[in-house]
Amino acid sequence: MSADTAIMTLPASPLPNATRHRLVIGLAGWSGSGKTTFAEKLISALTEVELNVATIKHAHHRFDADVPGKDSHRHRMAGARQVLVSSQHRSVLFAEHADAHDRPLDELLDALSPADIVLVEGFKRERIPKIEIFRHQVGKPPLYPDDEWIIAIASDDTAMDTGTLPLLDLNNPTEVAALIARLATER
Repeated sequence: MSADTAIMTLPASPLPNATRHRLVIGLAGWSGSGKTTFAEKLISALTEVELNVATIKHAHHRFDADVPGKDSHRHRMAGARQVLVSSQHRSVLFAEHADAHDRPLDELLDALSPADIVLVEGFKRERIPKIEIFRHQVGKPPLYPDDEWIIAIASDDTAMDTGTLPLLDLNNPTEVAALIARLATER
């Protein structure tokens, strides 16, 4: 780490439903920076220390999470606006958006059961504390100079100039998970 994260103070998000969870923190970065792969590693490291982790992922396109031909898919294709599938192991709610707009992050936070940590992937312009995932090879500029909500940078370039922001090793997700766990437990 290039800066002392021991004195890090998080800005309070203006999203009312962020307070339902101990910590809401985003992973921001350009497409191709490895956010999803890094999120998987963070989730594993955080759940290993028995933290309750939830995630919210933004998609920029239509997607199907249920399999064509299965009952939930057949119900949606028949016109159901909401389809909730539940078993003793999990529940999933599919909701169709007739007005074709993204649901606000605050509404999504409200839909989750309270968690120790909510990792938000995407939503890079939302006003929540974020860790920027940055790789030079993506060919895009860093987000942090124009985003006051970025609290640290995780990069594979350990010599990157991040100003006063902590520089975390993108190849050491355990280090980043330790920071996130500490931020969650200090709240």
